[in-house]
Amino acid sequence: MANLMRAMQIEKYGHVALVSKQVPVPEIGANDVLVAIRAASVNPIDFKTHDGEVKLLVKHQMPLTLGHDFSGVIVKVGKQVTKFKVGDEVYGRPRDSRIGTFAEYLAVNANDIALKPGNLTFVEAAAIPLVALTSYQALIDIAKLKPHQKVFIQAGAGGVGSIAIQLAKILGAYVATTTSAKNEKWVRTLGTDQIIDYHKQDFETALKDYDMVFDTLGGQQLRKAFKVVKPHGTIVSLSGLPNAKFARERKLGWFKTLLFGLVTLNLSRLERRSKVSYDFLFMQASGKELEQLTKWIEAGKIKPVVDKVFTLRDAQKALNYSEKGHAQGKIIIKVSE
Repeated sequence: MANLMRAMQIEKYGHVALVSKQVPVPEIGANDVLVAIRAASVNPIDFKTHDGEVKLLVKHQMPLTLGHDFSGVIVKVGKQVTKFKVGDEVYGRPRDSRIGTFAEYLAVNANDIALKPGNLTFVEAAAIPLVALTSYQALIDIAKLKPHQKVFIQAGAGGVGSIAIQLAKILGAYVATTTSAKNEKWVRTLGTDQIIDYHKQDFETALKDYDMVFDTLGGQQLRKAFKVVKPHGTIVSLSGLPNAKFARERKLGWFKTLLFGLVTLNLSRLERRSKVSYDFLFMQASGKELEQLTKWIEAGKIKPVVDKVFTLRDAQKALNYSEKGHAQGKIIIKVSE
């Protein structure tokens, strides 16, 4: 194995282009594995990280290799790792402080990965980790969604939405979502019970008494969600603002707890007025949850949705395409064969 690898990096936050660089192959610790990456996926968190929008939540050192999930083959294991061996095909989402999947190799903690589903290609597997873990933690860990409950999932044709719909149906929920007319038939194949064409209808007038809203858009769409959820229901948001509760749970310190509390005063008022629980979700790496997701994938209950595949050198084009918000499913960067 060579001592150098190709990686797509930024030198600083902001609207700067990714640059292809030759950098050292990362060293691994006792609890790590080194993975030769076959494919990575593009997620909104990538361009948010690129533009410096998550600096208050995660501190990264520059230059920074982007990329938050992957599939690949283990080429080296740490001394304390017993669960995996060289040659294992794996997939995962590295923890926040160790991102960097837009590269030929990645050193990752063994607790953050799982064996790749046997029925998926590397490209298909790379489409799963971040969006599936996000959906799992929103629907199961936070909302504790139960059979026959009603969940409204924003943007059903997107990377998160398309997986969240499938997971919600596994849990036995009734699912509503928003999409455009051109995606309606396809989104219905995912199991959606009710589809709202956002060009023609406002979801807040079409839906009521829902147990949960999974908000992936934020802004005004998040505020409208409070009209949809019944008392004691739950709103989980990926794109809203982190609140004081989130800061306390993540032990971010008194200053950020105060700051997040101040910037979400309006949301807190909506919570009290609507008697609804609002949770901001910043997904956490979990190999254990990936293992459960793998079982559902291998049983044919969750299927990845791939929109478009780019090469590693075209990672910036992939980011630009993602930021437009028109993808049907996931955008993949194919790193190697």
